[in-house]
Amino acid sequence: VQLVESGGGLVQPGGSLRLSCAASGFTFSSYTMSWYRQAPGKERELVAGIRSGGSSLNYPDSVKGRFTISRDNAKNTVYLQMNSLKPEDTAVYYCNARGLGRVYWGQGIQVTVSS
Repeated sequence: VQLVESGGGLVQPGGSLRLSCAASGFTFSSYTMSWYRQAPGKERELVAGIRSGGSSLNYPDSVKGRFTISRDNAKNTVYLQMNSLKPEDTAVYYCNARGLGRVYWGQGIQVTVSS
């Protein structure tokens, strides 16, 4: 099983990034896919999730209206579009797969929002 995140990096406040998570080794279409983040000194938090059928979970207030999750089951990939980024969005972002009694995590990717 592999979850490989890409698309992170350094961006200025107000900018945008799109994270991708390429999955392999499990039945992607049967799993709820989510993005979590963890900032230094803080707990890991859920920022977006999308069910196997394509409906999204509720976004936390901290990202609502700015982040959008989507998935492409044909490509076994989940995306996180992040707009209007703020310095407080700086964190390591993790891809998560949950289903069929199993949970998988990616290695994480750094997103830094700074001028």
